Amino acid sequence: MTQDHSLIDRLGGPLAGLCEVVGMPPEQPVELLTGLLGPHGARPANAGPVWPSDIADDHSPAEFSLAYNDNEPPALRILAEALALTPSLRSNMDAAESFLQAHADRLGISFRHLDRIRDLFAAEQPHGPFVLWLSLVFRSDRRPEFKVYLNPEVHGADNSSEVVAEALHRLGLGETYQKMLDHAVRPGELGKRDRLTFLALDLYDEPQARVKLYLSHHEARARDVARASSIVDGVDADEVAAFCSAAGFRGRFDRRPLVGSYTFTGDADRPVGYSVYVPIRDYVGDDLEARFRVQALLAWHGFDTTLFDRALGAISTRPLADGVGLIPHVSLRLGPPRPGVTVYLSAEAYGVIPPRTVRAKVA
Repeated sequence: MTQDHSLIDRLGGPLAGLCEVVGMPPEQPVELLTGLLGPHGARPANAGPVWPSDIADDHSPAEFSLAYNDNEPPALRILAEALALTPSLRSNMDAAESFLQAHADRLGISFRHLDRIRDLFAAEQPHGPFVLWLSLVFRSDRRPEFKVYLNPEVHGADNSSEVVAEALHRLGLGETYQKMLDHAVRPGELGKRDRLTFLALDLYDEPQARVKLYLSHHEARARDVARASSIVDGVDADEVAAFCSAAGFRGRFDRRPLVGSYTFTGDADRPVGYSVYVPIRDYVGDDLEARFRVQALLAWHGFDTTLFDRALGAISTRPLADGVGLIPHVSLRLGPPRPGVTVYLSAEAYGVIPPRTVRAKVA
């Protein structure tokens, strides 16, 4: 990494390459990412992160993903933490809100749902690694879609259930939330091994706008998330378990946890969609192994693996066997509106995690 490579070079270049892979103009995605980074985008990457963002293993404040969909071309997504001039948990949240306000009129961002619950996540001394992150979704010939991720543990893990309960009550989803908890959480483990990790809101004012709740299952097995997924009508729990095993291994996921997310809408009495996220980089030796596993998962679900290989080439030029973390997660999305598989990609702006020796586990 040379002195003249800035953070936006290290993130914006790969992003432009991914745009080319999925066949969309790169100007708007790169412009929006540049705005999120603020003045820190010009900072030399070899100076290291100005803020230890939890979005990526190397503390990069952005991660990319390709969402393969059953009935439309893949979408390109950015998960990002806005960086304030002087970064902190509170100031980064304020920077994210300022960014959204600046683009609201031009890009059709709605704060109707966020305004109902914003005060619940305001803390003088926030707990956890973040308060508010942003997701930007780019689809061909459409303006970008925005989503916020809020931290349910902002007042501490012990208070997360009450925070989420009040938030979903205000959004008219309190009964649905309780049904999900009763089914998805292992007995006595809420706030312990089963933790409420993210509450996400779509920022557009349309009937299909979603609320999503993410539950991290620490020290879980594939069968645990399979059981948790079965609260959603139409979800094949065996498919969920098989996906986790194929992406990770058969046994207890004792490094980073499996994560399940539930999609809520106002006209249903239970979650209408489910996704499972496997932190694949913790359960492989290197990214070459991760690539083989992801290729198999994509082929299993009927998706072309050629685009995935092109995306890897756009995001990095290093040999895949020389590190681990280029492919941090892979997820399976079930239920409306867009079932499919999502592959997450790290630009490794600040460095590469060395490969590791992984001992396979069996159930």
